[in-house]
Amino acid sequence: MNMNKTDENSELKLHEKIFLGSSVIFNLAVSGVYISSKIDSSALLKIFGGIVVSLIIPFTVSLVGYIKTKANKKIIVSHMFIIFYLLAEILLDYIFKIPFREILAIHIPYIIVFYAAAFSIIGVSRTISRKTGLMVFSTFLFLIGCLIYNLFG
Repeated sequence: MNMNKTDENSELKLHEKIFLGSSVIFNLAVSGVYISSKIDSSALLKIFGGIVVSLIIPFTVSLVGYIKTKANKKIIVSHMFIIFYLLAEILLDYIFKIPFREILAIHIPYIIVFYAAAFSIIGVSRTISRKTGLMVFSTFLFLIGCLIYNLFG
């Protein structure tokens, strides 16, 4: 079994705690976006959307922590996918206010970037420990359930 330092010490570093907390909040906030959209609550949509994009700060802090500890390049690249998604979200929804979900040529790449970020979150969580990976994966499954509810419920 491939064990990393965290598994051996069972004590998380600050940047790992920040990453894990941000990951759970990300999945739950995106779930909130889906539910808010389904019930047509623009107030809740703004709150949950604001939470999602504000996570760029703790994910960036986590990235800096991983860079300082000279983490595996896969972790650094995974963080870049997450931050790239959050930047795209900020640009499209908050700065340019483009109705990109209605423009297939923009929406499909956006979805791909979103899932690259989501799976990067799961991957990094799994490298921290199996237990934290399962915790974050379970919140991702909740997110998928909310997406299904939004689309078909």
